[in-house]
Amino acid sequence: MASWQKYAAEAYGTFVLVLIGTGTVMVTGGGDLVAIAFAFGLALVVGLYTVGRVSGGHFNPAVSLGAFLDKRIPLNDMLFYWVSQVIGGVLASFALAFLASKDAVATTITRLNPSVEAFNGFFGEALLTAIFVMAILVLSKSASHTKLLGIGLTLTAVHLAGIGFTGSSVNPARSLAPAIVGGEFGDIWVYLAGPAVGAVLAWVLYKVIVTGDTDLTDDVKVMM
Repeated sequence: MASWQKYAAEAYGTFVLVLIGTGTVMVTGGGDLVAIAFAFGLALVVGLYTVGRVSGGHFNPAVSLGAFLDKRIPLNDMLFYWVSQVIGGVLASFALAFLASKDAVATTITRLNPSVEAFNGFFGEALLTAIFVMAILVLSKSASHTKLLGIGLTLTAVHLAGIGFTGSSVNPARSLAPAIVGGEFGDIWVYLAGPAVGAVLAWVLYKVIVTGDTDLTDDVKVMM
């Protein structure tokens, strides 16, 4: 598989995820939490079944970080995946702006519940991302033909739990895209740093609980 195919697959999959997920946020006015949660989960399933075999189906910088930490992709692929994912997400937001308006895209920006402080939101995004990436690290190794559905349903579950608190991004590309097109960045650091920390936590949990590796020093030395 050529490298450009993998990067194109990541851009396409993220485009599908952001278009369908944030498009549903837009048309529902952000009020139908169940519809939004399933839109993101089903959009991920669509991307996974369509181009997941080409790139591994990350469509999320946090997932790529988890894959890199587990030595499933090299550093250069992770960096190019990140760029491709952001490009795909931004193109999706531009498409929605063309269909509706820039102001409509701004309504899809991930925002904290007014009762949630920024640091608490960071904690929530890290926790939700850890659950999501942990599931991917485990399920992607499974031989079951239902594993892609399991990944999609995990994304649905974390959205159902987290939308009311943080908007449940768990994906920096998903948050960056409408912020760039809508021109509002607000607490964007929460949606960049939270998922990154969550990916690291997911990898540690995966190594300790699933593989039984309680000494991570060798893994860390290899990365440095």
